[in-house]
Amino acid sequence: MSGNVEIEKLKSICSDAKKEGKLSGANLRKLYALFGQRFTKALDTLKSNRVKKYIFKPGSKTVWVVIGREREYLVIPEADFCTCDDFYYRVLDKKIHFCYHLIAQKIGQNLGWYESIEESSELYNSLMNEWKKATT
Repeated sequence: MSGNVEIEKLKSICSDAKKEGKLSGANLRKLYALFGQRFTKALDTLKSNRVKKYIFKPGSKTVWVVIGREREYLVIPEADFCTCDDFYYRVLDKKIHFCYHLIAQKIGQNLGWYESIEESSELYNSLMNEWKKATT
């Protein structure tokens, strides 16, 4: 399935879920059919409250982070980007369009299933450096 089809179907499902205020059984089935185990992992991530939206104040910088199995991953939803290995090895090779961190972030943002964390703008650079680090 092409990346554009995945993007459009995910947007459509998220839009429906946002209107309904929940993921219906039909939408759960559609997401599983579309993403398989990546959706299962994304749903576990959401249920475990591991999608975080950092808001840096004063100012208006916002950063999305998803806590994965190995570490915290920086997610840039506008660019469909994640710092995880799956993104580098499978998304960039065009084998898939989304890693499970991106799927979790997009569903979480649309349904409000994330934790908002306010931090001082003074911490922005140090936290960004931490999130951008590659796994060693």
